[in-house]
Amino acid sequence: MAKIIKAESLGFCMGVRRALEMINDEAEKRGHIETLGALVHNRQVMEKLASKGVKVINDSSEIEGEEIVISAHGVSPKVIDELSSRGLEVIDTTCAFVKRAQKSAERLNKNGYYTLVYGDAKHPEVKGILGWANEYGMAIMDAKDLCKLDPLPKKLGVVSQTTQIPAAFIDFVKNVLDLAFVQDCEIKIVDTLCHDIRRRQETTSRMASECELVYVIGGRNSANTKHLYDICVQRTRTYQIETADEINPDDLAGIETIGVAAGASTDDSCINDVIKTLQLMTGATVV
Repeated sequence: MAKIIKAESLGFCMGVRRALEMINDEAEKRGHIETLGALVHNRQVMEKLASKGVKVINDSSEIEGEEIVISAHGVSPKVIDELSSRGLEVIDTTCAFVKRAQKSAERLNKNGYYTLVYGDAKHPEVKGILGWANEYGMAIMDAKDLCKLDPLPKKLGVVSQTTQIPAAFIDFVKNVLDLAFVQDCEIKIVDTLCHDIRRRQETTSRMASECELVYVIGGRNSANTKHLYDICVQRTRTYQIETADEINPDDLAGIETIGVAAGASTDDSCINDVIKTLQLMTGATVV
């Protein structure tokens, strides 16, 4: 009989859970609330929040109320100062691990380091981290992009977007050392990876190695979900889905072992729907 193996870590991470608790409390208290950018990168979760009166604002100029919520991804200090200068009440749900990365970038800047952020330059978390480095730095995924710096700064600090894959960050650091470790150069490397996400990646990797097929559940624009997919697809056939509606029964033909993983902003109801759908389609038991 077919079986379904769940990854050891499923559902909201600590940072997402805290952010959702905070915004749910505020929405209930005030009847409505605005957030600067999506609180988390999960469409289903954001739709539930919208039904409770949560409105996403993409630019601070659009703010209509007297309060604004900063998402779990965080923002730069300049954004916080601008909001405060307008007399707005700032409700900060920034994840503790993201704050740690921000403070690391701030310390590097104060000590004269040019900060390299290993991460997606377009991601709000990365933009915020660079803001804490006072924009004295850049976000790159390939160390070869250091060639854009002429001259190369003598003091380089290296941090990571919190949800990146540890092995990939280590490879990046090695390449930075190969390219930038020259006479009189100082390179400071700070581990800013989220340990909750790291553990989720490790346990998901082990689970995927035992499965013929894995479904990774999470938002299309969720960085940590994408990394789980990248990890799983190296080990077995893998599909990233947002909901159970995306499961194609034809993909399950002849499959005896199905794995289920989920990003850190995927809620339990969505995960349970996927598992129930897989059980109905295959008669599989959950182990």
